[in-house]
Amino acid sequence: MLMSVDTELLRALADPLRLRIVALLARETLCTTHLAAETGARQTNLSNHLKVLRDAGVVDTEPCGRFTYYRLRPEVLESLSAQFADLAATARTHAAPKRPC
Repeated sequence: MLMSVDTELLRALADPLRLRIVALLARETLCTTHLAAETGARQTNLSNHLKVLRDAGVVDTEPCGRFTYYRLRPEVLESLSAQFADLAATARTHAAPKRPC
């Protein structure tokens, strides 16, 4: 049975700034103004990174007046963690046999 990991999600989390955004959103819901202040990134750069995170399902948005707040979806990270846990369990189970050359 072939195990797989969500590669789109991995690509979304592989960027250092996006990973920093995820770490910040793990602690609290923030708007782009807060994220710009915390990361030092430009608004346009942040918007592009937040779009990638939204498209990958990592964050949800909540409009609030003229601002948009971003909230982390922990279940998405838990799902990714479970996918890696499944791969590790498979490796443990099948570690002894090897194919002859």
